[in-house]
Amino acid sequence: MASSEFTPEMIASLKNKVHQSARDGMAISIFAMLWNLDRHIVNEVLEHHTEEDGQKTTPLIIAARNGEEKVVHVLLSNFNVNIEQTGVVKFDGYVIEGATALWCAAGAGHFGVVRCLIEHGADVNHPTITNSTPLRAACFDGRLDIVRFLVEHNADLTIANKYNNTCLMISCYKGHREVVTYLLQKAANPDCKAHCGATALHFSSECGHLEIVKELNRFGGSMLKNDHNMTPLTIAAECGKEDVVEYFITLPDVTQEEKIDALELLGASYANDKENYDLQRAFYYLHYAMSERHKNPHKIVGKPEYPPVQAYENRRECQTLAELEAIQHNNSALHMESLAIRERILGPDNPEVPHPVIFRGAVFADSGRFDRCIALWMHAMQLRQRNNRTISKDLLRFSQVFAQMVHLGVQLEFSHIESVFQHAVIELERDIQRAHKDDDDKDTVTEIYQANIHTCLYLLVIAIKIEKKDDEVQRLHRLVYFFLKQRPCLRNGYTPLHMAVDSATLVDDFHVNDVVKFPNSDLAVMLVRCGADVNSMDQLGNTPLHIIVRYSEPINDFDTLLQVMLVLIKGGAHMDICNHERKTPVQCTTTGVAEVILRQHNQLSLKCLAAKTIKDHSIMYKALVPSFLEEFISLH
Repeated sequence: MASSEFTPEMIASLKNKVHQSARDGMAISIFAMLWNLDRHIVNEVLEHHTEEDGQKTTPLIIAARNGEEKVVHVLLSNFNVNIEQTGVVKFDGYVIEGATALWCAAGAGHFGVVRCLIEHGADVNHPTITNSTPLRAACFDGRLDIVRFLVEHNADLTIANKYNNTCLMISCYKGHREVVTYLLQKAANPDCKAHCGATALHFSSECGHLEIVKELNRFGGSMLKNDHNMTPLTIAAECGKEDVVEYFITLPDVTQEEKIDALELLGASYANDKENYDLQRAFYYLHYAMSERHKNPHKIVGKPEYPPVQAYENRRECQTLAELEAIQHNNSALHMESLAIRERILGPDNPEVPHPVIFRGAVFADSGRFDRCIALWMHAMQLRQRNNRTISKDLLRFSQVFAQMVHLGVQLEFSHIESVFQHAVIELERDIQRAHKDDDDKDTVTEIYQANIHTCLYLLVIAIKIEKKDDEVQRLHRLVYFFLKQRPCLRNGYTPLHMAVDSATLVDDFHVNDVVKFPNSDLAVMLVRCGADVNSMDQLGNTPLHIIVRYSEPINDFDTLLQVMLVLIKGGAHMDICNHERKTPVQCTTTGVAEVILRQHNQLSLKCLAAKTIKDHSIMYKALVPSFLEEFISLH
């Protein structure tokens, strides 16, 4: 059939039918639909990407993804389809962009499809957007037959992805021993480093794949350090991989000091690991390490000096077996001893240090020991922010525990909120810097930034609710002033004042919603007093006054509605400002109550009346009045 006889609707229907047939393995149907068609139509159909289930694929790609070998063969043998087409597919929860049919077949473990594609000339090294090759996809899946076939057809096993993570590394991480052995036999470099400094030995040690660790060692894998100064032995100990640690410390190249550090770190990790908590094993390995320190009475390996950490109750580590044995049945002492050991060995800059600290703090919170929880979480947050790592979760965690304390009637010190809020303001500034630096993750960083603004409001509402001295009230206002100076703003243009007066503002549902609710008149009052612009406009041109007049509970929560509207009006809110729909706050009211309040306090200035007249009668004013007046008139 000639292309001129096809309407756009007919072509769209054909694209859909061919894609469905390719997806479902209906090779004969595809042949029948396409065989007698004009070549231009066939190309258009086979190049078309269909979006379905989070994937964006052509008929060839979806057939390869699903292992439909007959469909792949028909398309390649009869219709000269572009074998290097790329699409978007999903594997194990990951979204893969730029995947070819060969990549999909290799990743899904369809050997027959892989062979068919290679025989028809597919580029065996065609990478995805993240530089992942078909060989890497096969290594991830652990398919030795496909790995071997690809390598035999010139797959380059040295190609790493965008993180410089090699095929050998992913095989080690996933625990595919046979694939690892094959790659090593094909001269894969066991000491190649990813961007984080980790080698294949780090990845296998982290996951506890002992047999792979032994294989890497047999092929000359070295005990190198990653960017956080951690060797594979340190990684294994920190992750609680006992059998890997026990193997490593038998190797001749491991020094006595390295052995002791690994044993202490292993024991310390058991004491504060949420997944592998085992205090008996913790003591066993701490005792083992201490015995190694005193193994030679003429050459005792003493512990290096490390300043006590207040959050760990200024715990000084045990120096002798007797001191350690004295705390064997003192759980609290063992917990703090272990946290101190981890920080000393790993160093305060190591990103793994805060996790057990947070876990131990959460345990304290669950038992009502909020003072200890706050001390530990504060230390963890300070470590993270000091190393320029995001503290968004830490800030939310604090708002949750603070809200819980207020809800339970437990005394909460203002100084704690003050300290957390100071960290939050620093974090907002860093969020903005991160968004400018990292275009790839800009959306993610922006989401975090918006979440942090919400958390700041939670903290402010909580701070308002607790008893404060006069000087603490002043300190709170200073915090709000500096917060507002950063001009925090959501994607939709909402300022903190917009958020404070909007009932739709999100509130975290873990303890926070027991204390924090919006609209919040007390927060609105404080924001206005501290300099919030009552006439600021969101992306739709709405001021806070436009928002509050739509509040749907004017009777049940009349006081909140009245107080918010009054603070905005007294703070200088213009009642005749039009949003982008040319509606004033009065025209946006959804209840008679809000309209009555507005009309009772409707005192338009002469300046506003003049501006409104100019706009209503389309009088020319641009370039005829000062620029600041132009902006003022445009609002009306």
